[in-house]
Amino acid sequence: EDFRDKGQDVLFFVDNIFRFTQAGSEVSALLGRIPSAVGYQPTLATDMGGMQERITTTHKGSITSVQAVYVPADDLTDPAPASTFAHLDATTVLNRSIAEKGIYPAVDPLDSTSRMLSANIIGEEHYNTARAVQVTLQRYKALQDIIAILGMDELSEEDKMTVARARKIERFLSQPFFVAEVFTGSPGKLVALEDTIKGFKGLIEGEYDHLPEAAFYMVGSMDEAIEKAEKMASEAA
Repeated sequence: EDFRDKGQDVLFFVDNIFRFTQAGSEVSALLGRIPSAVGYQPTLATDMGGMQERITTTHKGSITSVQAVYVPADDLTDPAPASTFAHLDATTVLNRSIAEKGIYPAVDPLDSTSRMLSANIIGEEHYNTARAVQVTLQRYKALQDIIAILGMDELSEEDKMTVARARKIERFLSQPFFVAEVFTGSPGKLVALEDTIKGFKGLIEGEYDHLPEAAFYMVGSMDEAIEKAEKMASEAA
């Protein structure tokens, strides 16, 4: 806050904000306060609010905070992470099931949120494409129980198409990282926002239904996916 008030822009990393909650819980127990839900301190919301609301921008400077949030038992409704999320402008949720599929970064596009996801801020095309991707993935998630019990054959043709596109979207969301090149041997990819939007829009509209889903895994732009599909076809022939 002192640096901000002196006219500087501050980048504040917190690892891990859950420790703040734990510390408050321990102090509360030592003071003999009656715990609230799940054993947390009764002042959890006010404690978190008091700390988070100090991370703000003034006319003199700004504070931008990036916080790691531990989610107990992967429960996003747990009072500790829930009280934290209420103060964040954007959340990036990592999902174990996505990591198990070998898709990295294992970001869950359904649980992750951003206040910037508005047509007034990012434009109609970007907004509509992002929402269409979420709708497709949500529909696929709803169909997974039916697929597990009855199999793909019991789905309607429309649902089969939704599943096929959703699986391609999942793989297209993977990205080779520059920092992971040492471990994977695959060079990192940097894709322009316009190309990313164009690629996902084409997937939603069915322009790439003829490509195998493996072609979308760990590539950069859609052009690379098409090139990979052609290479796979030539190798198979």
